[in-house]
Amino acid sequence: MRRKCRCKILYIFLLCLVTVLHPLAQADSRSTKFNLCLITIDTLRPDRLSCYSKDHAITPNIDKLAERGVLFTRAFAHTPTTLPSHTNIFLGTTPLHHGVHDNSNFVVDEDFLTLAEHLKKRGYSTAAFVGAFPLDSRFGLTQGFDLYDDNYGGKSNQEFSYVERRAEVVVEKALRWLKAQKNPWFVWVHCFDPHQRYDPPEPFKTQYGGHSYDGEIAYTDFALGKFFDYLGSENLLDNTVIIFTADHGESLGQHGEKTHGYFAYNATIRVPLIISYPGIKPDRIEQPVCHTDIFPSVCDIIEVDKPSHLQGLSLLPLLKGKKLPERLIYFESLYPFYTRGWAPLRGFIQNNRKFIDSPIPEFYDLEKDFDELENLALTKDIKIYENSLERLIEEQSYADKKERRKSINRETLQKLRSLGYITDHQAPEKTVFTEKDDLKTLLPYQDKLMAAIKAYDGGRLEESIKLLEEIIAERKDLSQAYSYLATVYKEQRKLKEALEILRKGLTNNPSDYKIMETYGIVLTEVGEYHKAVEILKNALSYIDYDPEIWNYLGVAYWKKGDFEHARDAFTKVLSIDGNYPIAFHNLGSLYLSQYIKSKNDKNFWNAILNFKKALELDPNYAEAYNGLGTAYGQAGRMEAAIHCWERAVELNPDYGFPLYNLGLAYLIQGDKGKALMCLNKYKREHYGYLSGKDKAKLDDLIEKVNKITGNHD
Repeated sequence: MRRKCRCKILYIFLLCLVTVLHPLAQADSRSTKFNLCLITIDTLRPDRLSCYSKDHAITPNIDKLAERGVLFTRAFAHTPTTLPSHTNIFLGTTPLHHGVHDNSNFVVDEDFLTLAEHLKKRGYSTAAFVGAFPLDSRFGLTQGFDLYDDNYGGKSNQEFSYVERRAEVVVEKALRWLKAQKNPWFVWVHCFDPHQRYDPPEPFKTQYGGHSYDGEIAYTDFALGKFFDYLGSENLLDNTVIIFTADHGESLGQHGEKTHGYFAYNATIRVPLIISYPGIKPDRIEQPVCHTDIFPSVCDIIEVDKPSHLQGLSLLPLLKGKKLPERLIYFESLYPFYTRGWAPLRGFIQNNRKFIDSPIPEFYDLEKDFDELENLALTKDIKIYENSLERLIEEQSYADKKERRKSINRETLQKLRSLGYITDHQAPEKTVFTEKDDLKTLLPYQDKLMAAIKAYDGGRLEESIKLLEEIIAERKDLSQAYSYLATVYKEQRKLKEALEILRKGLTNNPSDYKIMETYGIVLTEVGEYHKAVEILKNALSYIDYDPEIWNYLGVAYWKKGDFEHARDAFTKVLSIDGNYPIAFHNLGSLYLSQYIKSKNDKNFWNAILNFKKALELDPNYAEAYNGLGTAYGQAGRMEAAIHCWERAVELNPDYGFPLYNLGLAYLIQGDKGKALMCLNKYKREHYGYLSGKDKAKLDDLIEKVNKITGNHD
């Protein structure tokens, strides 16, 4: 009897335990049930997707996603540039709050909570796979990611284009990570391909003929097809939330703007937005939404708490057939302001009304005029809208109005001052603007700048030079024209002209970081190392987180014989960006030069280690193969050296150093035919760049080999 009673009590206790614990267990299970996949495509107009319009690219894979989910026809970015837009998405706030207003000169502050951090704290594995330099790890969006894959290889960022990698490479890396994951996970896939330059791979290049932008979009859809196919084959679509959007659009000539980042018309701030997850009812929604809505929407869909600071609205009510309250959606375009000192552009969208605040204000009725062809500002009481914008700015600005340019902490500041890196010179900031500062007034200069870039892309260097010289003659404050022109001169090996234009640019724009950067780099490349160190240190007093500046400073120090400061500079590069192959290569070269001088084995192994690390990050890095070969050659390991040099020449047949090194190595091994072939090729392609002394040395060497082989040609 007692046993039966005890069993009954135990049964009741277990029943109560189940009753008490079941709701909690259910909540825990539900909160981690869904995986999250965020896909952002750079520079993507919605009307180029066939789920939005049938007039342009054919995008069957994205269309299928739209068929399974909800497509928003009026989704807007808050900014028409890459880094700020992604910051808006990941922080759930506008630039008024987080302060990242442009791709240049800004870094996401560690104080802010990102979507990745929020999900990681709730048990998610997190990874990001980005397609191009504007989202490089140095800019701060790495916060919360277990893996942030931004390895583009051994290239530096150039004046006319960003370092990027194809969508297929990004997708392949994302899939490799995904296949090793357990639930739950959050993956961000970013594809850069539709950004100019428009150069889709075949067969899309041929299929889309003169419409290369559409071809890039069709190619990106093809690459994403592999990703969606994997999710389907593994039944992951049954427990994954997919959010598809773009950072901004592309103007393609509308309103006179060739690309993006200048104006804030709908051509560049309207973006596609598709949300799909199990159980969602497919729909098309017309109500205006925005990037800051993504963070709170994710929280509601996967049922985790929403941080209190979020400025967007959850879209879950819309997804369930309800309406959102009326609100003002803030937008801005401040790239021309921060890079040129031109008038700032800000505004808001409220239902079908759009107000643009600038010296020449604009107002549009988006219901009747979505392409913004008729400015109604003269028929409206603009003061009402100016006041509304002022209140919106006040509401969304960060409480202490903290400046979000990358700040230098006290320890770093003291160190830089002790090295002479900090000056007291600060750039003046204009606060009063007139119609002559309005972006619409200054559009001809922007157009001419874009025409110069297009001419450069097309190989028409003289045309590009002419346009850039015209800009500089008319607008001495358009700093980009100087650095662009110097880049074109460099390509033509007109280094004296490049230095002169940069000197002039710095005289006219003494606080311009980009001119300082380019000037310091060119000075390093032409061998004016003392002057290069001076200019690069001055650039670091404005921005201390750019690894390229530290890298070139390291090269300048090294070439002037200051190995200790060179090593410190290269080490600083890698503390900022640990996936920077160029820095590993340069550090390897530094240790190699010390090994050649001292024959210290520690320097030799440090050189080998760094060259191999550079090649691990970029297996196609010809310069690193040449350096590794030189290290092996110095240690007498000639077979290994020849293998590395042959690989360097295979990767870059015009690369001079490994050609010359191979010539000498083959000669040492007694293969005089191969030696002569390499040396003659080196002479044909590089003779004009040699000093008189080096020319004589090469001629003597070739003559000696000819005599040995009996070749008298």
